[in-house]
Amino acid sequence: MKSILLVRLSAIGDIVFASPLVSALRRQWPDAHIAWLVQPECTALLDQHPDLDEVIVCPLRHWQRLWRERRLRELARCIRALRDNLRARDFDLAIDLQGLLKSGALTRLSGARERIGLGSREGSQWLMTRRLPRGGESKRIGSEYLFLAESLGLPVDGFAMVVHYGEPEAAFVEDIIRREALGNGYAVLCPFTTRPQKHWIEAHWSRLARRIGDELGLVPVLLGGPGDGEAAMRIADATDDLVVDLAGKTSLTEAAAMIDRAALLVAVDTGLGHMGIALDTPSLLLFGSTCPYLDTTRPNAQVLYHQLPCSPCKRRPTCGPRATPEQRPWLDCMQRIEVSEVIAAAKQVLKA
Repeated sequence: MKSILLVRLSAIGDIVFASPLVSALRRQWPDAHIAWLVQPECTALLDQHPDLDEVIVCPLRHWQRLWRERRLRELARCIRALRDNLRARDFDLAIDLQGLLKSGALTRLSGARERIGLGSREGSQWLMTRRLPRGGESKRIGSEYLFLAESLGLPVDGFAMVVHYGEPEAAFVEDIIRREALGNGYAVLCPFTTRPQKHWIEAHWSRLARRIGDELGLVPVLLGGPGDGEAAMRIADATDDLVVDLAGKTSLTEAAAMIDRAALLVAVDTGLGHMGIALDTPSLLLFGSTCPYLDTTRPNAQVLYHQLPCSPCKRRPTCGPRATPEQRPWLDCMQRIEVSEVIAAAKQVLKA
């Protein structure tokens, strides 16, 4: 293999799960040119990977906007430009890690002679030269990517997720630690995702933050995206500003650096939470509506999950919202996770 393309356009957590494949491919083919096709918002996760030669950007959301605005000629020019860019690299192998029609079409667009699809569906299987199932032990984190590596005969010893960042991000964290007096240790809290059915009860985060300060001696720090500012402010206000609110105030890699230096991370099923495991930070993940990986592969990381007959409901919850105007819908499975349970588990992972 002289040139290899990985196609996984998004999202943050899925890219973190798939990250061990890069090093496995590098060990198998040390001299190959390895590239990753990804959407712009996720490029920072890959830019610093030492075994990756190139990150190629697919501006999918821009294309979607051109389609909605019926700017079809401009859209066609953009697609042709990416096609020419990909085919200039003369890929021997392209692996579609997403398995959707959009990712399969881009894999085919690359012109790679061999195209392998992982769990391909939506018709993308017909664009592949070979299709592999999403196999492996479902309870293990990133199991489908380990199964893929084994199926391809790649070396899998030390097959572990990674997140890389640079010196600017490390300096950013040092400045935050000095400015916010976090030198004695802090706990990162990640309450937010783009899917509200994954969320834990908002008031629980405030109570958890207080107990983390009182019982663990750690300063709670909130991380999230630009759209999470209002909810983060409510959580911080309920703790009388005990919480350091950084929601929407960090880049993706700055958030990774904050997680790397943290003494503890508590998160729902979100990309930032999975980063904690990749960075070997003591971590607790709160799962409900989605399938949990109960095997985190690390003694200092646990998943809290109360399975119900309706679990996992994924995007179609059946228990309905528990709504007030300022609240998100809390599902029954998430309500069963108590603050005291999280604190007890936090003490366990800190000891580990």
